[in-house]
Amino acid sequence: MEANGNSKSGLLTAGGVLSIIGGILEAIGGGIVVGIVIHYLTRGSLWPIPHIPFPWGEFVLDFLPAIVIIVGIVVLVLGAIGIAGGISALNRKSFGLSLAGAICILPTTLFGILAIIFVAASKKEFK
Repeated sequence: MEANGNSKSGLLTAGGVLSIIGGILEAIGGGIVVGIVIHYLTRGSLWPIPHIPFPWGEFVLDFLPAIVIIVGIVVLVLGAIGIAGGISALNRKSFGLSLAGAICILPTTLFGILAIIFVAASKKEFK
């Protein structure tokens, strides 16, 4: 890709923007999951999800809120790292953080794959 006068290409900018967008999507998704579980734990029911009786009882669902809240927190943290990596890519400060941010948004598959390719291809632009 052709660079302008100050040796900045559009690939790194695109990778940073994709990292930020993917990180925001992950953070929103993780926040929603954590919010739903907290609502379930405090109110005792998930109003959007109907009650489904199981023939073996409800002992299977006793550990489910803990697992789901852990997954939600992990996705929330990955989103925050993705946002920080995208900002680092836009500022051209740290290649390691930018690449880590792009890798952390892999759960948003298309954004993650493109961000990794764009950031890795623009390694020479970092200070």
